[in-house]
Amino acid sequence: MNLGRVSSAALMASGLAGVFMPGSVSAALELPAQTARGTAETRAGLGGTYAALGGWALVSRNPTSRAAVGVVWLGAATARLASLRLDHPKTDAAFWSYLAVEFTLGAAALLGAGTPAR
Repeated sequence: MNLGRVSSAALMASGLAGVFMPGSVSAALELPAQTARGTAETRAGLGGTYAALGGWALVSRNPTSRAAVGVVWLGAATARLASLRLDHPKTDAAFWSYLAVEFTLGAAALLGAGTPAR
């Protein structure tokens, strides 16, 4: 499996977790969904969006799809870094782990975008 496919699969898995386990995902991200609407938004925004993009990149032969996955991961990492100055969040091990994963998978997807799909 090439790097772009690994990153796409991880994005899809992240999205599927949001669809099927919205309570666990929102709690892990410290975004408690306290209403049915909040749960629906978690499923849609953190679930369906990422599952669809990651899944599309897995089945598409177009390298642009894998590049899009990389840009999404790197966008998340960039916003997380900006939040350090803007929001001053609690930076526990999970925060830094998410940042490392976002950068790693973003770079992997962009590197893998130039590799032919199998």
